[in-house]
Amino acid sequence: MKLAMPLAVLLGLAALLAVPSFTSNEFYLNLGIAIALFAVLSTGLNLVYGFTGLLSFAQVGFFGVGAYTSALLVVNQGWTMWSGFIAGGLLATVLGLIIAYTSLRLSRHAFAIVSLSFALLCLIVSRDWVALTRGPAGIPGLPIPTAHVPGIGMVSFDRPQTFYYVMMIFAIVAVGCMYRLVSSRIGRTLRAIKMNEPLARSQGVNPLKYKLLTIGLSALLSGMAGGLYVFHLTIVDPSIFDFYYTETMLIMVIIGGPGSFFGVLGASVVFSVLPEVLRFSTDLRMVLYGVVLIAAMLAFPRGAGGWFHSRRLAQWRSRK
Repeated sequence: MKLAMPLAVLLGLAALLAVPSFTSNEFYLNLGIAIALFAVLSTGLNLVYGFTGLLSFAQVGFFGVGAYTSALLVVNQGWTMWSGFIAGGLLATVLGLIIAYTSLRLSRHAFAIVSLSFALLCLIVSRDWVALTRGPAGIPGLPIPTAHVPGIGMVSFDRPQTFYYVMMIFAIVAVGCMYRLVSSRIGRTLRAIKMNEPLARSQGVNPLKYKLLTIGLSALLSGMAGGLYVFHLTIVDPSIFDFYYTETMLIMVIIGGPGSFFGVLGASVVFSVLPEVLRFSTDLRMVLYGVVLIAAMLAFPRGAGGWFHSRRLAQWRSRK
């Protein structure tokens, strides 16, 4: 049993990385890129909301800040995409820590309000600061990223097949880092803070330090994801801060089960694919999507992860 999980993970990763070898269909490759993106964004939100109990609306802000920072540095300063997306992640981290430190000293409710204000402010700045962001026109025609691969030479990421590898490898590393965190002693401490913060504090735990850690890591990876994804879109404009991204991330976390790492990861895949599956009915697409969401909430009021946890507990008790 202990070997089954790592083996299944390795087989899954191998299957994901082998997809471009079996198909060149851009629809499936673009869908794979979207799955990789939302896996990082939703898992990052789950890290903040699911493990520390902080409702954050700032994820889309970190995502957009990383996107704009990377695009501006590449277009205006001549940076490469690789250095630009790291800079975007670092700036998002700094902003996330400032937001968290100033608001969490008051209350977690203040953090939710400030995070929402931050996301709205990012949208306003991207739309109205024309001298920097070019306003509603955005920054089109982003250059095609390239990289020198040993043994292969210079590789251009101008096709979905090549960019798929970039986004998928980044997602695997990012999700792996978050899993390593939540499965460690730090992860157990985060759960203790969420369940009973006064009790955790009485045991010598500094809740603010752990909350800053989760928000900083989530902001870093979300900003880096944005800095990569815009080079797939080849344009960045104020729509990068659209509430659609926040809504989708929240759906994935709530349906997957807040605090359930693999539940949210599974929901990221399902709810990235589901809108495309429902395209067979253009008129009723969103209605059917809403029906699926309502049915999922009725079937799994604590999310899919909570349902599986309850099943495991029931089986364990039945053996006693």
